[in-house]
Amino acid sequence: MLAERGDLYREAKRTALILAVSQAVVGSAAPIAISMGGLAGFYLLGSDKSLATAPVTGFNIGVAVGALPAAALTRAIGRRNSLMSGGLVTACGGFVAALALFQANFWLFALGLLLVGMGNAFLQQYRFAAADNAPSDFKARAISWVLGGGVFAAIIGPQIVIHTRDLFAPIMFAGAFASLIVIGLLGSAVLSLLRASKDAPSAKLDDHQPARPLLAIMTQPRFLVALLCGVAAYALMSFVMTGAPLAMVGCGFTPDEATLGISWHVMAMFAPSFVTGRLIARFGKETIVATGLLLLIGCAVVALSGIALWQFWTALILLGVGWNFGFIGATAMVADCYHASEKSAVQGVHDFILFSTTAVASLMSGQIYNAYGWDMLAIIVLPVSIFCLAALGVQALRRRSRAVA
Repeated sequence: MLAERGDLYREAKRTALILAVSQAVVGSAAPIAISMGGLAGFYLLGSDKSLATAPVTGFNIGVAVGALPAAALTRAIGRRNSLMSGGLVTACGGFVAALALFQANFWLFALGLLLVGMGNAFLQQYRFAAADNAPSDFKARAISWVLGGGVFAAIIGPQIVIHTRDLFAPIMFAGAFASLIVIGLLGSAVLSLLRASKDAPSAKLDDHQPARPLLAIMTQPRFLVALLCGVAAYALMSFVMTGAPLAMVGCGFTPDEATLGISWHVMAMFAPSFVTGRLIARFGKETIVATGLLLLIGCAVVALSGIALWQFWTALILLGVGWNFGFIGATAMVADCYHASEKSAVQGVHDFILFSTTAVASLMSGQIYNAYGWDMLAIIVLPVSIFCLAALGVQALRRRSRAVA
């Protein structure tokens, strides 16, 4: 039994490491799409710039639309082949986006980013793949390992932008999006190293319970609170991050300074992942989620304090760390709410809700920024975060009362 458990840990670590490397490669597509999507959209539009963030919204819609097919494809052809397909979709999206820039076609560009987003939907399956392949006491750390690969994505993505943005001058931004073709193909090559067999037994080694109705799983109070907090952390992050490059450029900073700001932000999103799992094990999931929400409030306070470059960058760093704690903690809470036989359905619906909301948030970011400015983006973070903190507090009190009883 001990030997079997040792093999399980080794396989879980191997899987998490491969997924982390692929996260570093394929994950770099997101900062490229987000940092350049709004600026490229602004460049492609005429006098009315209110839809400048629509391509970024297309990216987020792609993630939402791709969530259920990604889960279904996993059931049909296995985890490895499904995730490799996601890399190919990312490559196709990069090709379409670059072609659109050469043709100066705004809506074709938005379609290209939608495809990149659909590829990113498969990327969102990485954290579940790591968790499903791990023993219960390694789940949070496995998720953290995978998301830790995002630290390198935060470096790779912006550096690709800086060095390839003008590769096809005078066609602005085309080089950055053409690079997504290479990124997607390379990521698929890394994922081919995953075992072709089914997932190893995960958290509950003796879990052979039949699947419950999806509604019964999703109406659990703990699941609802975890979903609320995860959706809020991700949507608020996207809401502020999407508008930040436009706000920085609008305040007189250069596109490179805006890109570096996004780089710091994405690094802050993923760098804590190396310790987030340990923090969850020590302090509990709810405590870490609450800490993330408080950091999001801190982001809003700094953003409202002024428009110097350091204030933009500090707000984006707080936004990234807040997302990390809130999202990883909420994901770990969700993973406690379903059995192994229920994972594909729950994960697909969870990500569909998550990224549908995020898509709306990214679209509203451009609209609200154009109508009311950067301050309003920060103000909206406050009531949403406070509401989630209240829901988390009520859930914690209920759990404590049941434990006492």
